[in-house]
Amino acid sequence: MTAARLVATIAAPLDPRSADAPEVLHRAGRRLVVQRSDAELAALDPDTGGVVRFPAPWPRGFGTATVSGDGGTAVFAGVHAVRCVDASGATLWELRHACWAGEHPHEHREFAEYADDEEEHGCPDSGSAAFSADGRLVWAHVRAEDDEQWLVLDAADGRVLGRASIGTVASGSFHTPHPDPAQMGLSVGEGEEGSPALWGRWDGRRLAVHKIDDETVLLDVSPSGRHLLATDVQQDALYLHAAEGGAMLRDLDAEGTVPGHPGGGRVYWDMEAAFVTEDTVVAGTSAGDAGHGPARHWLLDTTGMTLRGEVSYPHPVTGPARTAGNGNWYTFSEDRTSVHIWGLPDAG
Repeated sequence: MTAARLVATIAAPLDPRSADAPEVLHRAGRRLVVQRSDAELAALDPDTGGVVRFPAPWPRGFGTATVSGDGGTAVFAGVHAVRCVDASGATLWELRHACWAGEHPHEHREFAEYADDEEEHGCPDSGSAAFSADGRLVWAHVRAEDDEQWLVLDAADGRVLGRASIGTVASGSFHTPHPDPAQMGLSVGEGEEGSPALWGRWDGRRLAVHKIDDETVLLDVSPSGRHLLATDVQQDALYLHAAEGGAMLRDLDAEGTVPGHPGGGRVYWDMEAAFVTEDTVVAGTSAGDAGHGPARHWLLDTTGMTLRGEVSYPHPVTGPARTAGNGNWYTFSEDRTSVHIWGLPDAG
């Protein structure tokens, strides 16, 4: 076993009874602990203890949200618009797009206009948005009248710099940032229809997009940016891809590699994992472990895609290993009131 080193324990900024689980965002060496409730998006700087609170323009069931690396602005990707706000809640810019809910081209301007529309807006699909590594761009997955599009926006004023039709039919999506601001990954969940993983490159004039696979979820990017880690929708295997071109280089099945449970049951990888060095990954089987014992995390060598062994912790952990940047990964407590940052034992 490899003993994980506890780097820090950070109290979550919001009450978990009325908020989503906290997550760690990392950009250019800086971390923020971000948490969303219906009323606000809170961003905690662990180094200073300061919390920036962004009033939410709509409840959390109506889209996704993210924060810039400096904690100064937040972007809410909603049912009808991508909106950038400051800490006062003032709109800095807004990009309107076709409605994610239903088949009709709604033209609502504010959430209050459809807040009580359970028939068509009760459970909307959604896109997502993410800041580039340098914070100068916002990548946004939006719905157009006839298709879905991936946009590159100027983070300062919301101008559309690049646009590509991607042919997806999303129920939801999320972005996977790359250390190069001109690159970004996008995983699109299509329900029973599939899960295309896309890779985008912005050269300053044109957004070029290639599909990595139709049944793949991106998990993390290596520190150098050369490699991508992914899993299939059944979570049977982990795949190492080249960021340049998306070719699959190596894979590692869960069955036959990860020790099974005494009582039987399928072993499969989690939908999240973390690079901690260029050739080392921490990946979990926590979802499959549920009901059989504590969550298990594993140290993998990506040079040969082999299992080095199990990761041991000073106390039981909950859920998957999630990337925290700078050679670290994180978990949160079972009650979601705190975040634990972990590192390898020989890390500085």
